[in-house]
Order: sequence, then structure tokens, then C-alpha cells
Amino acid sequence: MKKLLLFSLLATSLMACGGGKKEAVKTSELTASVAATSDVPVYGLDSLLNIAEQQLNKEVKVTGYVTHTCKHSGKRCFIVGESQTGSMRIEAKGEIGGFNRELVGSKIEVIGTLKERRLTKEYIDQMEKDVKVKETEDATAESCAAELSNIADMRKWMQDNNREYYSIYYMDGEKYDVMQ
Repeated sequence: MKKLLLFSLLATSLMACGGGKKEAVKTSELTASVAATSDVPVYGLDSLLNIAEQQLNKEVKVTGYVTHTCKHSGKRCFIVGESQTGSMRIEAKGEIGGFNRELVGSKIEVIGTLKERRLTKEYIDQMEKDVKVKETEDATAESCAAELSNIADMRKWMQDNNREYYSIYYMDGEKYDVMQ
């Protein structure tokens, strides 16, 4: 489980504080509810990542736990779901001026538009070359091995899903609330 969380966080870091990892979840977790005062569907992050392709460019609400906020600008944060196996970047848009560092560890509900960034095979090949150069120059073998393992996982996902790209989902957040 730690390896999956590390993979998700690394993938988001590689995207300059970007990205989320698609993970399979149990069917029972795939329930979306509609808020009484809104017709915007509400998903836990694990459920949303499982059906993200069908929700692209649509407004949704997602709940998750903040694992990181970008300390320089506060313009993005990262959340994980209950399983802590996948993560998603939330961009501060709309009413969100920024994300405070105090949010780390908090459960939030974000309304926004789900987006996708596709990493092509060529891009992933270049990532691998860069890691190998870093490995020979000054990086620790452990961090490079983890990055190479993550790249291998991306390629496996592409092969398993018969895709020429690896999907990273993120959200343009319009507003959020801290949940109790």
C-alpha cells in the first residue's frame, strides 16, 4: 500500500505538483450521491478515479484528505481517498484564492471540473532517460529505483488498458469546504 501511495505522490510531483493515479476500487465504493441542494454528483476520490473517463470536463464534487499544499503559491493541493492508493491535484480556480498549509490532514469537499493530462509513450520514455541520467550523476539508488518502478507501472497500465498514453486526472476547483 505504501508503494502505491508513493507511486501516486511521485507521479503528481513529476508533473510540477500535478496528477492523480487511476486505481480500481470495489463496486460498493462506486456510489455517487446527489446533494440535496445541487444536481452536482458527489464522489469519494477512490470512486471518482474509477469512473474518471466518463466524468471528464464535467462539474463534480469530490471528497478527500489533503496530503500537500504547494507552499510557494498555494494554488494547488493534493488529496487522497479513503484507501490512500490514488491522489489527485486540485487547482485553485474560481472562488478559491489558494490552499493554506493548515489544510494538510483535513478532509475537504471540492466542487470543480474534472480534467485529464495524458502522458504519451514518448514523454514517459524521456522521463526514464532523465531518471537514468540522474542516477549516474548524483541521485540515490533508492529514489531512482522508485521512479523507474513507477515508470514501469505506468507502462503496465498502458498495456493492460490498451492505451498509447497514461492518464493523470486533476480538477480545476471552483470552491471547497472543510468537512468535519
